[in-house]
Amino acid sequence: MFDSIKKNENFLQVYRQGKSYANKYLIMYILSNGTEQNKFGITVSKKVGNSVVRHRVTRLIRESIRLNLNLFEKGYDIVFVARKTAKGRKYSEIESAVLHLGKLHHIIKK
Repeated sequence: MFDSIKKNENFLQVYRQGKSYANKYLIMYILSNGTEQNKFGITVSKKVGNSVVRHRVTRLIRESIRLNLNLFEKGYDIVFVARKTAKGRKYSEIESAVLHLGKLHHIIKK
């Protein structure tokens, strides 16, 4: 598994000081953390759907990260925010959105 961002203040720091890119399904914020580890945070608001829908989207994002963990450069706090359009998407669509944002941020290894 990977380390996760749990505290609200840590999420806020990444939002305020980090860089963001977005695509159709997700927004990705990154901030260098000066360590040799990545920390990931996932946010899915009530706008996306009820708790069942939100948990499914969260699980899809988490699984996309877990299976592609070795592709990410080390040393970042990374927060994914799900958009309304992520509702009802297949795993492959969410995974490609995660990797696309990683490439935009230049944190996916070649």
